[in-house]
Amino acid sequence: MTVTDGRVARAERTRHAVIEAHIALIEAGELKPTGAQIAARAGVSLRALWANFNDLETLFEETGTELLRRQDTAFAPVPVDLPLDERIDAFCRQRAELLERMAPFARASAVRAPQSKRIQRNRLRHIARVVNEVDELFAAELAALDPSRRATLVRSVAVASTWASWVALRDVLDLPVAEAAELMTHTVTALLSEARQPTSC
Repeated sequence: MTVTDGRVARAERTRHAVIEAHIALIEAGELKPTGAQIAARAGVSLRALWANFNDLETLFEETGTELLRRQDTAFAPVPVDLPLDERIDAFCRQRAELLERMAPFARASAVRAPQSKRIQRNRLRHIARVVNEVDELFAAELAALDPSRRATLVRSVAVASTWASWVALRDVLDLPVAEAAELMTHTVTALLSEARQPTSC
């Protein structure tokens, strides 16, 4: 039993070291690290890496899970009882900070995503979380909308505050963080103003 427990503990340490090495390489600017680079950074053999992760897809999945765990740890929900403008401001500031922190991983994902089902699923997990947050944070404003209109508006706000929009502001338009965050706030404010407009007959 002790031998088995020791093996399990070693395997867990190896898996943790590999995931941490993968994250560190991406943070350092290596958008497409190889198995050999990850193993060297983790201080394990390439054989040990593949013994613990069947393939890169499995590593992508577990790295994505670890990044989501870190997001959850750092996440502080915006109080839903704040005035609308304060909720929008706090939401957009928090989204901007998170997107900047996650930028290296989003860029790395973009490189591999076309060939990786796991990365594509991780992206959808991130977006689903933002959709849920928007739906809960702005529930008071969305309450009067019919389900179809509400769903469209929630998705629109989510898209405006996820990586696809942020990369356009930061990398394509080359805006500083403060200006990009201000533009996001403007967009979200404009979208949510629709919730207060009567539906045309």
